[in-house]
Amino acid sequence: MNILTATLAAGTLLVLSGTTAAAQTGDPLTQAYPAEKCPSCAEWNAPQAPARIHGNTYYVGTRGLAALLITSPQGHVLIDGALPNSAPLILENIRALGFRVEDVKLILNSHAHFDHSGGIAALQRASGARVAASVPSAPVLERGISGPDDPQYGVLLASPAVPSVQRFADGDTLRVGPIVLTAHLTAGHTPGGTTWTWRSCDRAGCVDLVYVDSQTPISADGFRYLDNPSLVTAFERGHRTLEALSCDILITPHPSASTLWERLARGRAGLIDPMACKRFAANARQQLQRRLETERAGR
Repeated sequence: MNILTATLAAGTLLVLSGTTAAAQTGDPLTQAYPAEKCPSCAEWNAPQAPARIHGNTYYVGTRGLAALLITSPQGHVLIDGALPNSAPLILENIRALGFRVEDVKLILNSHAHFDHSGGIAALQRASGARVAASVPSAPVLERGISGPDDPQYGVLLASPAVPSVQRFADGDTLRVGPIVLTAHLTAGHTPGGTTWTWRSCDRAGCVDLVYVDSQTPISADGFRYLDNPSLVTAFERGHRTLEALSCDILITPHPSASTLWERLARGRAGLIDPMACKRFAANARQQLQRRLETERAGR
């Protein structure tokens, strides 16, 4: 298992406030997608006040797309960047919590689709942070578009390219100061999908958080999982991985997929559920089986 240690960025970048950046519609890194190309984007990108999830872990994303900030005195980690035009909202949320954007030292990703990685280029520019992704995801981030091995190839929108993405492998541990995150490849939805685990503590105790990557077997028209058995195998491996994780708090790239807002409203008792990952995996396994049955039936 490799240990990748985040180093301090050399110098800082002058960044515009989120409000100013949002107003600069000519910025190629924060351009909104036309509504006709992404009918769901406006709903996904609705503003959301930042919220503490547990200890040093905060939600800083939009209402419909997660971005997580994990903080420490030695620097912070950001997971996911939502849409390109979500980046100013994420930056505003980080600042609203009292943290410096320039102290974000590492940016990670769940999977390299435009609605979860689209804002990473702008967030990297604003923070000067290092970006790391799985071996299959890294070239997608660097190109800004998925390849033909992605089930949704041909219908995915392009996103701003991210320069110089570091690679990691399944099971690698990434660190920023005392923050320790472990990468678990849970592919299938994309070839490089990654679930992240880490531990967070507060006065009430320590818990294991799991940011579970999307496990839905959705695709472009004409794609058949039966013709791509490696992705089926990857899904199945991921389901077993999720079932085996120590999982006190489950979070997903689309917060609605794990009823995050309803659980946050109930406080600690609503968030902590050691069986959540097992139920999520069981539901994902059923979705995959239904998709395969549909393909076998020729529907």
